Amino acid sequence: MTPSKRIFDVALAVLLLVPGLPVMAVLWCVIALRDGRPALYTSERMKAPGVPFDLYKFRTMRKGSGEAEVGVSGGDKADRITPLGRTLRRLRLDELPQLFNVLKGDMSFVGPRPPMRQYVEQFPAIYGEVLESRPGITGLATIMHHSHEERLLKHSRSAEETEEIYVRQCVPRKAAIDRLYTARRSLCLDLYILYLTAGKLAPLPGARLNRLRAKAARV
Repeated sequence: MTPSKRIFDVALAVLLLVPGLPVMAVLWCVIALRDGRPALYTSERMKAPGVPFDLYKFRTMRKGSGEAEVGVSGGDKADRITPLGRTLRRLRLDELPQLFNVLKGDMSFVGPRPPMRQYVEQFPAIYGEVLESRPGITGLATIMHHSHEERLLKHSRSAEETEEIYVRQCVPRKAAIDRLYTARRSLCLDLYILYLTAGKLAPLPGARLNRLRAKAARV
């Protein structure tokens, strides 16, 4: 990560935490009261091959067994998502605690989504290239592939089926987009990706945003 990107990340994180901290406090209380504790969910992710960190999110699912917590979320876990959790996911409010990951230097605002250890170890060549960029809260693959990934996974009925779809169809597609980002990364591109991310949640103008909203609506 370049010094300018790190300075941008810290400055934006501090700026967002001013209104964000009261919002997070309210969300913590609401989740704890409605769905029980813990309101925060911590999951191991990788910021580089062999370098793990704890990713922070608001909990959006009912607690399951240790085996049920492994792997990506597909249709097999849909019944564990709480009503409040669905709203938090749709508005991406569950990711607000990742502002602290940014401050700690584990993540950037823009980059590939941080992968689980199992996939980094299963595909070392792929993630060796992908993790040349610091993982991000949002990224080019998030913008271009997230809605498609949700459509692919939402009909899976078992952990095994979810895993097969994710490994066979999602990992290589997202990696290709992440490598494209790494080859062309710049502050201007990061700002554009942040604009597109915000535009999926707010009525910002743009032809590409209209296409992204239409794509997301089909999920």
